[in-house]
Amino acid sequence: MVRPALIVHGGAGSRPTELSAAQCAGCTAAVEAGWQILRRGGGAVDAVCAAVVSLENDAAFNAGRGSCLTSAGTVEMDASVMDGLTLRAGAAAVVRGVPNPVRLARAIMDAGRHLMFAGPEAEQLAPVLGIETCPPQALVTERQQQLWRQHASRAGDTSINPATGGHAAGTVGAVAVDSQGHVAAATSTGGVFFKLPGRVGDSAVIGAGTYADDALGAASATGLGEAIIRTVLAYRVVEMLRDGRDPAAAARMGIQALTQRTGATGGIIAVDPLGRVGYAASTPQMTLGYMRADLREAVIQL
Repeated sequence: MVRPALIVHGGAGSRPTELSAAQCAGCTAAVEAGWQILRRGGGAVDAVCAAVVSLENDAAFNAGRGSCLTSAGTVEMDASVMDGLTLRAGAAAVVRGVPNPVRLARAIMDAGRHLMFAGPEAEQLAPVLGIETCPPQALVTERQQQLWRQHASRAGDTSINPATGGHAAGTVGAVAVDSQGHVAAATSTGGVFFKLPGRVGDSAVIGAGTYADDALGAASATGLGEAIIRTVLAYRVVEMLRDGRDPAAAARMGIQALTQRTGATGGIIAVDPLGRVGYAASTPQMTLGYMRADLREAVIQL
């Protein structure tokens, strides 16, 4: 038996960029943040949240500070968390002044009454649940402002095709199994570059961007949210683990289905209760890192 295990992703991208080295370093830090919890016997939910918080705090990623900007030049973020033991979940969508949306999603899950909050009401709930807030502008980086100005200057061009090249890495996420065999998943994103305000992607949608079930495994997706929602990608990949299929094979099959049915690109990471990890992407690169009980050090790759 090989467990615990943890795998994180920093988003599926169209090509390596000047941020690639920083993203590899960020994934290394995220794996370490989650693995510290697992190796001490901590739970999978705590581990995936710690890993995603680390990625949200790193401006090299499209989550938290450093998120892509909407067509209005603002940051709007989505995040979700799911506990495979109880099937409890929490999600926050279209939040602006919350530096760590995954913490808000976790607090919503722990509160227990509701599963998802969105917009200003989600932001107002954050301090009630003990979650840090900040001025929305504090999450806007100079790099993202420059990219926004370059795109906005194109007369009459108010859209971008994320399948053929956005301006930042995509969604970040983590999945894990702890020493007790419990699984969890967490996902966070700034969304699609130059999206219309109010748009919600897959990262806040349980079953699409995030899913976890102790009986099967856990998955976190990245890519074009509209296509991932339509294919219920995370749930689809987790369900493929039902017959004992290796997570690597399930991830490949899920991404193949995404491409065949929608024509979109994306990526996904997965783990099963045994501690086997898997990942697949139809983009040229997807930054990721993983650690298992049988490894001496984490594996990090573009």
